[in-house]
Amino acid sequence: MSSSRIARRILRSNLPICTRTAPSTRHISHRTFTTTRTFNMPGDVKDIGPDADPSVVKQYDRDTPTDKQISDFFGLADSLKTCLMTTQRPNIGPVSRAMAIAKRDGPDFLFLANRNSSKFKDLDHDKTVQLTFQDSSSQNWASVTGKATTTSNSDPRIKELNNPFASAWFGDLGDGVHTGKTEDPRMSLIEVKADYITYWISTSTKLGFLKEIAEANLTGKVATTGLTRELKGSEIEQARKQK
Repeated sequence: MSSSRIARRILRSNLPICTRTAPSTRHISHRTFTTTRTFNMPGDVKDIGPDADPSVVKQYDRDTPTDKQISDFFGLADSLKTCLMTTQRPNIGPVSRAMAIAKRDGPDFLFLANRNSSKFKDLDHDKTVQLTFQDSSSQNWASVTGKATTTSNSDPRIKELNNPFASAWFGDLGDGVHTGKTEDPRMSLIEVKADYITYWISTSTKLGFLKEIAEANLTGKVATTGLTRELKGSEIEQARKQK
């Protein structure tokens, strides 16, 4: 079956495209993250030149107040307990690994890590780090670019942040020193200070998403299923105060 016939079948279903809204609320510890999900209409691209990306242009959020954009980012990050941390490795390039977030401090992030792991050598070479988050159920995602600093085991924040889950990744070597506990000299902190944040949040239900894709295929318009946002410069500083 051709894609156009599939699109027409979806569009002939009895669900409206743009008349329903469904608030979606997530309760994340002390923070509530709410988005309004709708059946959107694809955006017209006739006013967009060939040198631009229509999807980015039509989904870029220029209207939401900065404090709301910041709180939505906090909610998204808090809903995801892990992220990919990407470092730069000499003679190889970007290297990523999953990392559990020990703490979010405004737009910045703390991680407990083993001082003997290769990522510390990467950071000795280049402090630039990218953190990537994605929620597979909603397709919401975020990317944080920043600079990392590392601390030794003497950092008092380690005692605050360590927990049995983190200790499980260190192991007890049986020498009375490398115990996987807070005093283990291998246990160190990586702190990532954000310089730039971009993220995307869905504004469409699953059925609305399918209908919008179908409509875009039939009309030549571009699907607009969510909002793309950026935080940088003074907005990052505002996020540090807002937390």
